[in-house]
Amino acid sequence: MITFTIVTVTYNAEKTLPPTLESVLKQRYEFVEHLIIDGASTDSTLQIAKEYKKLSEKDENGHHIVVISEPDKGLYDAMNKGLQQTTGDYVCFLNAGDTLPHEETLQTIAQTADESGDGDMPAVLYGDTDIVDESGRFLRHRRLSPPQRLTWRSFRHGMLVCHQAFYAATPIAKTQPYDLRFHHSADVDWCIRVMKEVERQHKKLVRVPAVIANFLEGGDSIIHHKASLRERFQVMRRHYGIVVTTVMHFWFLLRKLILH
Repeated sequence: MITFTIVTVTYNAEKTLPPTLESVLKQRYEFVEHLIIDGASTDSTLQIAKEYKKLSEKDENGHHIVVISEPDKGLYDAMNKGLQQTTGDYVCFLNAGDTLPHEETLQTIAQTADESGDGDMPAVLYGDTDIVDESGRFLRHRRLSPPQRLTWRSFRHGMLVCHQAFYAATPIAKTQPYDLRFHHSADVDWCIRVMKEVERQHKKLVRVPAVIANFLEGGDSIIHHKASLRERFQVMRRHYGIVVTTVMHFWFLLRKLILH
């Protein structure tokens, strides 16, 4: 059976963590490892995580919960710690506030992988994302939607797949740690590098025909919007070159003006 590792990074997330944990707890799919990597929170985050671990064990849902709390060098350093600890076939990062939409979400992803064809398991599974508020209420579908055929070149048009809806095969993901030189957009760079490695190994990326992540509105990239945009320009320039990146950013600006 396919196994999944969900990595949840937290720091003083007592208000946003519970819905994330609940969405994983209620998954009917049994083969789940959930790593909670906490940055030595000073609020009740760690207590919430430990209570969740006990509840999961009592529920006997087959999930394996690991809680680690220690100082780190920021979000992406903590995500690298989670990546190093991952043992599942696929890894996905679902941080505090983000949720799995339905109790069958992981089952749907696993079924898509099983039915993807020639016996060669996908190197990446990806799907759609909805935007929700702090109460978990649907606000809108994510404006950028994933194409049926995804490659690393696709992200020239923006981050077409939300990081939380991107499940990477663990052996490949572990070769591509998050670049700590980026503080707000290392996830974009990571997804591109993973997809480049997938292409190099002649593996496949498969689209899951469903919404597989709920993204909490107002995340880090919104709070630090300008810094995030500057970093994304640097990420795109690294992978696509200055000419393509400049042209695409003019198009992004024009598209924004048209939409508004």
